[in-house]
Amino acid sequence: MELEMESMASAIGVSVPVLRFLLCFVATIPVSFVRRIVPGTLPKHLYSAFTGAILSYLSFGFSSNLHFLVPMTLGYASMLLYRRRAGIITFFLGFAYLIGCHMYYMSGDAWKEGGIDATGALMVLTLKVISCSINYNDGLLKEDGLREVQKKYRLIRCPSLVEYFGYCLCCGSHFAGPVFEMKDYIEWTEKKGIWTPSEKGSPSPFFATLRAILQAALCMGVYLYLVPHFPLSRFSDPIYKDWGFWKRLGYQYMSGFTARWKYYFIWSISEAAIIVSGLGFSGWSESDPSKPKWEHAKNVDILGVEFAKSGVVLPLVWNIQVSSWLRYYVYERLIQKGKRPGFFQLLATQTISAVWHGLYPGYIIFFVQSALMIAGSRVIYRWEQAVPQKLFWLRKLLALTNFLYTLLVLNYSCVGFMVLSMHETLAAYGSARSLKSSKGTVAGLGK
Repeated sequence: MELEMESMASAIGVSVPVLRFLLCFVATIPVSFVRRIVPGTLPKHLYSAFTGAILSYLSFGFSSNLHFLVPMTLGYASMLLYRRRAGIITFFLGFAYLIGCHMYYMSGDAWKEGGIDATGALMVLTLKVISCSINYNDGLLKEDGLREVQKKYRLIRCPSLVEYFGYCLCCGSHFAGPVFEMKDYIEWTEKKGIWTPSEKGSPSPFFATLRAILQAALCMGVYLYLVPHFPLSRFSDPIYKDWGFWKRLGYQYMSGFTARWKYYFIWSISEAAIIVSGLGFSGWSESDPSKPKWEHAKNVDILGVEFAKSGVVLPLVWNIQVSSWLRYYVYERLIQKGKRPGFFQLLATQTISAVWHGLYPGYIIFFVQSALMIAGSRVIYRWEQAVPQKLFWLRKLLALTNFLYTLLVLNYSCVGFMVLSMHETLAAYGSARSLKSSKGTVAGLGK
């Protein structure tokens, strides 16, 4: 069996641990489908918890479940013992443990070298545990002073232990997301809310699931084709230092473009698993005939990312559910009542996102730059809106400027996210030759 795993891993160019993870990750699709036919509420919770723990064990080993138990225990204990401060306690303790695991396993270096560990899954699990505690905390507050999102997701009663474990490990969603809410999980399991049976019948997930699987296959094919031509090791290669400005900029763009297809593949698989389970259902369309929508499962809009007209829209199309989590539980909660949000809230949110990924300089640089990118896009958008409607071409020129600005800054700043270390990030951004001397060097890009 081990020899077969090694031969399969070498055939597709990954390590055995990564192959083991990929097989378990793809297995979340049939595992999630089977949950649909598990009878009864309690068996569904038990099935979710058991299958999630088994898949984690097969992917990362027994220690992974011990790591997952820590934030899960901290979150549940805080809800039982100190409800009034459960959210803030779980937030800081959960992040502290996650950061400790990032530092101990040096997860970013492991991922760059083709390895895998449980910290990626722990990242998603940490957000779910925190949101559950915060929503239970919100259940004590008067509804009058709450935002609509708080009213929608707040928990009046503490989830039972079996509900809690089922929520945390359900459908292998802790592998790569998407992040979802405890209230949605309970209503889905009990067939309440939008999952209540109606005259329209149960929404069929199979076409949407097939679309997500085909999308995943396409994304993996594009990634495997591109990655040999644009390796990250080139940034620390002496030949990179001899390239001119435009060739470097082009290589940075293509490296970022290549890396994104890996994430598109991962999120497409998780989307398929959540859709086929039924949890991804988000209501019926207003078309005639109405069709089921699956927005709860969606974590990326590929065309939305690649053709983003503004940096402001990127959080709405990239890692969508985590972006929503950051907006609900960080950004909006930092806004003082009666005041408008400013750059502080944006920078603090992006900093939290950087820390969530790990304490690598590349992450910090990328997310601080992304805050500046979003702020810059807002300025360009305000310029565009200030231009009178009769100056049509000037408005279009500013819209094009915003698009090109977003494209440039996104692919320039994402280098830090990919290479992580300060040395490699500065080497990638550094310039050994002037712009004037770089003319004519675009030819041969990627060779």
